[in-house]
Amino acid sequence: MLFRPLRRPSRRALLQGAAALGGALVIGVAAGLAPRRAGASAHAPEFDPPARPDAFIRIDEDDTVTVLIKHLDMGQGVATGLTTIVADELDASWEQMAFAFAPADHRLYNNLNFGPMQGTGASTAVPNSWMQLRKAGAAARAMLIGAAAEEWGVPAGNVRITDGRIRHEASGREAGFGAFAAAAAAREIPADPILKTRADFVHIGRHRPRLDGPEKARGEAIYSLDIRRPGQLTAMVAHPPRFGARLSGYDDSAAREVPGVVDVVAIPTGVAVVARDTWSAMKGREALDVSWDETRAERRSSADLRAEFHALGLEPGRRAAFRGDADAGMRNSVRMIEAAYDFPYLAHAAMEPMNGVIERREDGGYEAWGAFQMQTLDQAVIARVMGVTAARVKLNTLYAGGSFGRRASTTSDWIAEAAEILKATGERAPIHLVWSREDDMRAGYYRPMVHHRVLVGLGPDNLPRSWVQRIVGKPIMAGSAFEAMDFSGVEHQTVEGAADPIYAFENFRLEIHNTREQVPVLWWRSVGHTHTAQVSETMVDELAAVAGADPVAYRLQWLFVSPRDATVLRLATHKAGWGTELPARPGVRRGRGVAVHRSFGSHVAMVAEVAVEEDRLTVERIVAAVDCGIVINPDNVRAQVEGAIGFALSSVLRNAISLDEGMVREGNFDTFEPTRLSEMPRVEVHLVESDAPPTGMGEPGVPPLAPAICNAIHDATGLRVRSLPIDLSRLRQS
Repeated sequence: MLFRPLRRPSRRALLQGAAALGGALVIGVAAGLAPRRAGASAHAPEFDPPARPDAFIRIDEDDTVTVLIKHLDMGQGVATGLTTIVADELDASWEQMAFAFAPADHRLYNNLNFGPMQGTGASTAVPNSWMQLRKAGAAARAMLIGAAAEEWGVPAGNVRITDGRIRHEASGREAGFGAFAAAAAAREIPADPILKTRADFVHIGRHRPRLDGPEKARGEAIYSLDIRRPGQLTAMVAHPPRFGARLSGYDDSAAREVPGVVDVVAIPTGVAVVARDTWSAMKGREALDVSWDETRAERRSSADLRAEFHALGLEPGRRAAFRGDADAGMRNSVRMIEAAYDFPYLAHAAMEPMNGVIERREDGGYEAWGAFQMQTLDQAVIARVMGVTAARVKLNTLYAGGSFGRRASTTSDWIAEAAEILKATGERAPIHLVWSREDDMRAGYYRPMVHHRVLVGLGPDNLPRSWVQRIVGKPIMAGSAFEAMDFSGVEHQTVEGAADPIYAFENFRLEIHNTREQVPVLWWRSVGHTHTAQVSETMVDELAAVAGADPVAYRLQWLFVSPRDATVLRLATHKAGWGTELPARPGVRRGRGVAVHRSFGSHVAMVAEVAVEEDRLTVERIVAAVDCGIVINPDNVRAQVEGAIGFALSSVLRNAISLDEGMVREGNFDTFEPTRLSEMPRVEVHLVESDAPPTGMGEPGVPPLAPAICNAIHDATGLRVRSLPIDLSRLRQS
């Protein structure tokens, strides 16, 4: 049945683990799709999906339309955005729309940008679903009209749908979707349904309230921390204090004396204490006496690693990208500008720490509940640990309390731990693995530490003749199953934003050094763009100053190959009042800075206004302009940019994960402090009207922030900030 009725489960049913979708969806759409590199640029997928309303749409008897969401909603609003696409092509009313998370099935719900793999990342949720869901909605609409026309004995061309009602005006007949869902299901799916033009959109491009808002506001939204299965036990793991260390022995006698503790088991990543509740598991873990084999452990400090990175940056690396002849350009230069940049490890620090529930089912299979971001990988890892096929593992994807890339682990480390504990305890009870904040900070994954070195050769006119850049850092996919997907030794995530510069410099070469320290690294919101944008946009600002040019005019001079970047740059600077004087304040130096960057197919420019009083920096205002193609929900795009600024600002101002003899110093929000409300600048977001296909917005708001702020600091003080986080007192001393 194409439009199988689907009753939304109650909160109690979800808490008990009832699956919203059962096993109804069995047909695949990904046949013949070649794998694409995870994290690749989020342009429109090359694969043209068939119209499949049966895969994505359920219509209930009460006319409720439920859209099955194949992606993880970690607060970015993707569930509402994808539902909007279906609602528009279906001509449904917004009030009848609902959503549910799809089951794990890469044959049916693969990410068209990743290949035959279900997952969320690289800001691909909307771009890869755009045509897929439009066709599903348009096909469903045609099938409902056909069913109604047949029942009423009238031509299909005389039946129309508006605002969720099927109507035949001449006879006055009218019905809701539910009345014809079963009959529509029996009709053939149109292979090429007629899609709307942009001018006909009703929901797309307009404000529609978030579908998840009410239940989150009422505290009814279900996260994996809420799951309670019959007989469920809670587990916490003692991890080694240094990366790369291995368990050599432990004494659990004191832990077993803690009330509530029921078992202590060794797993590949440490020692798990299993208890009747989280507090007992935590106290039991504290009572453990564990010894570690640190023969191969990471013992270097952040300073040690930085010195090694700097030494590598002075040596030629593997060529990652080039244009023209950089060496010839250097020979024809009369002046050299050289700069070094450093970026620390960063934690994701999502509000909800890693956790998940797993149990053995009566049929011998396994079922898990969690914020699954890479369902195909997570499912496969559970299957490997438990010794079954992936088809025997059922995943229930729930809301995530943030992720920023952390839940897209290349090793599925957190759910793998839960599965290992379930196996080690004899599968006698469901296991809820819970990480503490300190676990997340000290035993997790991090944005890589990175070093850049840039050498620009200038001609007699002070314009660039050559740009040579080296990046030193650990590849994110090193040591994971994904590493085999790229044989070049040049990982896309390390060089993105640098390998494809938006500026038309004639001679350019990018080189890379891959490091192999023991610290586990992972994509962090906007991935490589977090550091490549800082390098390119502060360096270009420096070149404009050397040329005696206005920073905006200088950029526009080199953006003739990137018209969409030029457009957002003009819009942001116009709205910010670029070129006007900032009001003076006694004892305060104020400045403006600009940055523009393209990431994940979207184009964002930002103007920052800052105030510097002695060594105290205040970011007062951010004006952003965005071109992300057709905007699905303007309010959500603005929210994503505002959220990206709030998320990234703390990493610009102060945050870093630092190593002391291989051990992470930071442990909680007191030492890795999020952005405070009192620090949040005034933010204005302006959207470019576009007919281009939509591109992602979960990440592109991050990259321009830091360079815009740093360029504003130079405008205010004359100091050049090349490394993050910003330390004005250290800059003055250097």
